[in-house]
Amino acid sequence: MNGAYIPKIAQELSLTPKQVQATADLLKEGATIPFIARYRKEVTGSLDEVSVTAIRDRLNQLEELDRRREAILKSLEERGQLTDELKQKILSAETMVVLEDLYLPYRPKRRTRATVAKEKGLEPLAQRLFAQDDMDPITEAAAFVDHEKGVDSAEDALAGARDIIAEWVNEDQTARARMRDFYLSKAVFRSKVIPEKQMEGIKYKDYFDWEEPVHSAPSHRILAMRRGEKEGFLTLRVNAPQEEALCLLEGLFVKGEGPSSQEVKIAVHDSYKRLLSSSMETEIRMTTKKKADEEAIKVFAENLRQLLLAPPLGQKNILAIDPGIRTGCKVVCLDCQGKLLYHETLYPLQSEKGAADAASKILERCEKFSIETIAIGNGTGGRETEAFLRQIDLPKPIQVVMVNESGASVYSASEVARAEFPDQDVTVRGAVSIGRRLMDPLAELVKIEPKSIGVGQYQHDVDQGALRSSLDDVVVSCVNRVGVEVNTASKQLLSYISGLGSQLAMGIVEYRNEHGPFRSREELKQVPRLGPKAFEQAAGFLRIRDGVNPLDRSAVHPESYPIVDAMARDLGCSVLDLMVDDTLRRKIDLEQYVSDKVGLPTLNDILQELSKPGRDPREQFEIFRFAEGVEKIEDVKPGMKLPGIVTNITAFGVFVDIGVHQDGLVHLSEISNRFVKDPAEVVKVHQKVWVTVLGVDLERGRISLSMKSNQSPPHEISKTHETKREERRQERQQKSTFINHPFEAALKNKKNKP
Repeated sequence: MNGAYIPKIAQELSLTPKQVQATADLLKEGATIPFIARYRKEVTGSLDEVSVTAIRDRLNQLEELDRRREAILKSLEERGQLTDELKQKILSAETMVVLEDLYLPYRPKRRTRATVAKEKGLEPLAQRLFAQDDMDPITEAAAFVDHEKGVDSAEDALAGARDIIAEWVNEDQTARARMRDFYLSKAVFRSKVIPEKQMEGIKYKDYFDWEEPVHSAPSHRILAMRRGEKEGFLTLRVNAPQEEALCLLEGLFVKGEGPSSQEVKIAVHDSYKRLLSSSMETEIRMTTKKKADEEAIKVFAENLRQLLLAPPLGQKNILAIDPGIRTGCKVVCLDCQGKLLYHETLYPLQSEKGAADAASKILERCEKFSIETIAIGNGTGGRETEAFLRQIDLPKPIQVVMVNESGASVYSASEVARAEFPDQDVTVRGAVSIGRRLMDPLAELVKIEPKSIGVGQYQHDVDQGALRSSLDDVVVSCVNRVGVEVNTASKQLLSYISGLGSQLAMGIVEYRNEHGPFRSREELKQVPRLGPKAFEQAAGFLRIRDGVNPLDRSAVHPESYPIVDAMARDLGCSVLDLMVDDTLRRKIDLEQYVSDKVGLPTLNDILQELSKPGRDPREQFEIFRFAEGVEKIEDVKPGMKLPGIVTNITAFGVFVDIGVHQDGLVHLSEISNRFVKDPAEVVKVHQKVWVTVLGVDLERGRISLSMKSNQSPPHEISKTHETKREERRQERQQKSTFINHPFEAALKNKKNKP
């Protein structure tokens, strides 16, 4: 690692060089980001995961820059083109753009008009013209006429010289830098529909004739226009004001009004129109694409984090249904560990006889398997199945919950699902996944490729390597933040634990299957190939609920057990006493246990963990119900106030599931009464919200919603002031009820209907 990286990164991230150096050293030793952030606070100065990740990513960027720098220097040296001045410029380049601009004139290239002109011996003429001295270009050019080389006249010679000058202009570092800034500030995106593609590309209607400044175009529109172009419905160009661009270049290269300056001016114009403008358009497209990718990936990653950390129902006996109308509903029964006990196909939505038979069988299964909750996938037939279940006389304690099944079909056809249920078809696997997702979203969703979970925009259009890396970081962060019960976790869940990976995760599962449940964290060292380093990285994130040592069910790292033992010994009690008695914990003076390796940050973490060992950081689960009678898009009317769940957050707004198989969009301007720049400031994925329907576009399958608290439905605009005031009072009361009893206040007076 280059030592110059440390002060540079420290300055960029507003950290101390000591913090950056310590983090870089830990990363080089193989420490993971969750481990560094949780268990090495004294070393890094309590840097969180965000800062550690930023250091890692910037180190990778600088190392990539250095690798490219070395490759360029080697190429130039091998071809004898490396001068001391050029070498110094290359060594001083701080960005990839500057580096590539420096290399451009020397880069091996195909034959161009300029190289052909040079082969004809016209470079000296180009140099004389470029100097723009007082001379007659025709007279100078006449000396270069050479019929054998294909220069038949003075005009031919001048044309060739201008081609050489045009290439110099195109490859000039200053000109490219100035033109790049000009394009970023003045260029515009222009998209147009391809003739006769209007109907096929109707979803891109907004971009059929669209123009927008490059500097202000948001990421989602850039990606949308690029996708429309890729699919063959749109043309997309980046155009800058040509006259201004030419004036800028003339100011750099044209020195006067003489005849030679006029030749240079012609060459400059040709350079821009033939070379530089297209080069800049390509660069701007790449630059804006990269920025749009980064923003889209950032939004996707945050949505994924919120979804993975959604509240779990917990260990309950569940009856899960993957609904279907024509093919029937796949019904499975799971025990509180998620084990499949029973499955069958019922047909409650096809006929009265089928409904009666299904009702009878569901009641039987609920009693036989002590069902506590029924989970229904929110796909086709989901709302109809929910309505059917609410008609039958289910035992009072049984809750009916709609579950977002996005990605369940991906799981059911995956190798993971085939390994878990080799004898079951994809429909049974999908129903199991729906039930398990309700129990513990994190444990089930890690089995699905993150980008298939359905909480992003344009995930197939962005840089796939960057997307995969970012989403993997999120999954690793979430899994380690929650912790994993080592005796029940799947191989997929264990593989995301700090320091493990798929091979060691499989080793843990195989050891568990052969020797029975782990009794202590120490026993993990018996797993083949799980060495001291892997144990150090993983142990604190693995839980053993019924272990011999009570600390094994907490996030206290085994390396800190002696500290807790000393605390208990000093108070004359056991470790378990410390964990259950707050009075004893309050007597601990943390200063007594500070050492060279352990400081107050770690000691405070230990004390907090002792008070709530293994506490799940996720929120408490709340039951949610959609509005009855609103089950398809045709049921949705402007003015309706409906309960919904946030399913996706984008830069331009929030998508909300209102139970009609088509999420509605709350545009950025309709999220709040106050100005909102980032929707994530106001809402999060899986949040329960109230929305007002603004409009419904049946042809395009779009629903416009508002979350503004004072949004009046169209048919209420004429109401009196007193009526409106009373309704606002009732709405406030309803929202107060909603906090503790989601949507019950809104639904308790509605009559059930199939």
